Amino acid sequence: AQSENVLGYFVNVERIPNICSHTPNLISLKDRKILVNLSMAYYRVNISAYNEAGESPRAIYIVPEFSATDLPGQIHVKSQGTNAVVTWTPEYNPKCFVVDWGTGKEDMHMKIITTSTGNFTLDNFQPYKMYKIMVHSSDVCQCESFINHEKTFGVTHFYSVEGVPRTGPANVTILNITKHSALVKWTEIAAEDRLGFLQGYRISYTDSSRKKSPAVTLNSSTTSYYLTGLKKKTTYRVQISGFTNAGEGPLSSSQPFSTPKYGTMEPLCICSLTRFI
Repeated sequence: AQSENVLGYFVNVERIPNICSHTPNLISLKDRKILVNLSMAYYRVNISAYNEAGESPRAIYIVPEFSATDLPGQIHVKSQGTNAVVTWTPEYNPKCFVVDWGTGKEDMHMKIITTSTGNFTLDNFQPYKMYKIMVHSSDVCQCESFINHEKTFGVTHFYSVEGVPRTGPANVTILNITKHSALVKWTEIAAEDRLGFLQGYRISYTDSSRKKSPAVTLNSSTTSYYLTGLKKKTTYRVQISGFTNAGEGPLSSSQPFSTPKYGTMEPLCICSLTRFI
């Protein structure tokens, strides 16, 4: 329908996951904006327009995932085989806690805990997969709407068993090459290939005589590094690996580069000689 024929909009905000069987509350409004107070759980927003002829198809919007790191010191997870015990210390005693856990918004589970005890046992964890665990407090329970009532207490990530990365970093490139240095850049190892919490990267490089230089260890947030102390007019090969608490993964493909005989700031000088008689 054209905008001048629209009488209003229907909006419902659906929590993901939602163990409650009833349909989320439908909100009717005239404006094209709405303010809702949401926790850090996943949410799906359904919006449709209506006029005298009826209701339009729904537009579906997934609320973006909160991108910050774990809320520190609030949730502790201890592995027990395929199970995990989650503990937390409440700031106050709400009517209930809501625990979400899973590998992503398409694979989340939810449990309402009405006891005041700050612990819960989760089961059926698979090795080498990262799980997101969220604990929310709420004064509205028993399958009522959590919108505007649920407050996220803490978020953490967890592996029941960590493995080593299945691949090395991709797109290793060498830039800004001088006779004694070079800049190495790479793309971080994808989350699904880490199989554990990535602790950092190791850069290994050898020269044309196959002399191996000491490996450089960097933290996991680094994706570039300047190699220094190189020999001029020498060919090097660089490989990079990632490591977790379980150990080091495979090396990336070997990337060659050669240092020049003369640096960019030291051009070859061809001087003219004058003979005086």
